[in-house]
Amino acid sequence: MSQTRLSPRRLAPLAALAWLLAAQLPNAANAADTPEPVPAARPKADALAPARAQLAQQRYAAAVAELRKVDGSNNADWNNLMGYALRKSTPPDLDGAQRHYDTALRLNPQHQGALEYSGELALMKGDLATAEARLATLSRLCSSPCEALDDLKQAIAKYKAAGGKR
Repeated sequence: MSQTRLSPRRLAPLAALAWLLAAQLPNAANAADTPEPVPAARPKADALAPARAQLAQQRYAAAVAELRKVDGSNNADWNNLMGYALRKSTPPDLDGAQRHYDTALRLNPQHQGALEYSGELALMKGDLATAEARLATLSRLCSSPCEALDDLKQAIAKYKAAGGKR
């Protein structure tokens, strides 16, 4: 029987493979004993939920109060909700609403809610051109059915049908 002699060049790949397999053995042995990973912490409750609940009940002053409890001035959603609550309040604060919609759109130029609501605010101010510009932006972002797009289209149609009065 003849013996084959293995050169160091032939041994190197085998040694590397043996090393890799040996490195994995402790992991395989412990796999059954490894505890399940701790579930990720649940995300904090939506800080804007109380304000949204007030808005759903058409309690605009209460929604403003809830929003003021939250430090959200650098949040597009917060600014959009504040603008909406101010616009729908009695009497409406149109300038305040405008500031908040502008901030929401500065923070997120594609914020569909802020585009819709600022378009509706523009109609309240008799500014059809701005409302149509907001509609054009929404048309690029989404297609029907898209609530923000469809609602602003409807508001513009009503505005035009009423002879430019809301």
